[in-house]
Amino acid sequence: MDTRIRRDGSCPLPDGLGQAIRGTAEEIATLVRSASDTALAVPGSAWTVGEAAAHLALANELMADLAAGRERPYGDGTPQSLARANAESLAVFGERRAEPLATMITEQAEAFLDALAHPVADGSAPLTPLGLMDRSVLASYLLTHMLGHGYDLARALKRPHMVDRARVGLCMPFMFSVMPRVTDPVATAGLTARYRIRLRGGEAFGVSLADGAVQVTPGAAVQRADCTILLDPVAFLLIALGRLNPWRAIAQGRVLAWGSRPWLASRFPTLFTAP
Repeated sequence: MDTRIRRDGSCPLPDGLGQAIRGTAEEIATLVRSASDTALAVPGSAWTVGEAAAHLALANELMADLAAGRERPYGDGTPQSLARANAESLAVFGERRAEPLATMITEQAEAFLDALAHPVADGSAPLTPLGLMDRSVLASYLLTHMLGHGYDLARALKRPHMVDRARVGLCMPFMFSVMPRVTDPVATAGLTARYRIRLRGGEAFGVSLADGAVQVTPGAAVQRADCTILLDPVAFLLIALGRLNPWRAIAQGRVLAWGSRPWLASRFPTLFTAP
């Protein structure tokens, strides 16, 4: 689908993205409602189920406001500032009950989709916690964010998660947009390399590094790539979001690498800091 802004100012989405946002919000809400105790700890996180659900409810509201053209400053894009903003918002918003949070998660996802169906007054790209991005990419951002925390909630509640190949594909516009911004300057210092990344049954893209700068080329065949990495799409997203240890994914056969410098594959996940 053409994702350019229409003449009436509304924002069409890639096929399936709106449905994925709505469906993911509903699946997360079902998870939250299933929690008998929202004080249950989320594995690998300092948050409880109630706090993770509250963060999702607030984040969906933030995204809906941004899509509607309302300014909502929220950190400066660094992991430290985002963690601080998250802590401050949770300190002010005290709701931790399952039903109100589940309802807010779905209602704010719908508010986001409704905002995209209407023009923004000045037509400008919203300033998100991770920089300026058009509203179609913002929709991909919303989906990615929900999937990361939805995965956490599913693990905490010992239920199946909702991350799948189709949804990962819809997250890619956001991933392409944000990768240069979340580059770790220490890890990339002095590194010159050309990666070709292939997701099984999905996207292929190039990542080139030189003098600390990172260039992401969606869909392009990288000429003379130093390292080609083939990944299971779900593993790719979970690694990118800091939810899956790369070495575990390699041991499971979900990551393969080859090329003139195949050892670069082990460095790739360290080049970026999950927001």
